[in-house]
Amino acid sequence: QVQLVESGGGLVQAGGSLRLSCAASGTFRRIDAMGWYRQAPGKERVLVAITSAGSTNYADSVKGRFTISRDNAKNTVYLQMNSLKPEDTAVYYCRTVYASIDYRSSELWGQGTLVTVSS
Repeated sequence: QVQLVESGGGLVQAGGSLRLSCAASGTFRRIDAMGWYRQAPGKERVLVAITSAGSTNYADSVKGRFTISRDNAKNTVYLQMNSLKPEDTAVYYCRTVYASIDYRSSELWGQGTLVTVSS
């Protein structure tokens, strides 16, 4: 059994910063990719940032402001969010693609953490 636990969401003023964390626990062979997605009220869930095989990719809307990082020893991915804007308000979800004990590729989503940016 594998699970993801997210934390770090909250209320912040525009221009402020917030750091999200997502820790994977349980039994698995390895983590192949971890990423962050967000879903604003009434909108579809979209990709924010991902890290895989040593590379990172960001949505255009967050480039230069957000940084995704990973601590392999802790099986944890972080999203450092700086210069936050009201349009960043959303529920943020982490996602992992991992290899199970029998090397099968699997996917798991976190429970989501709410980020609210006030003007």
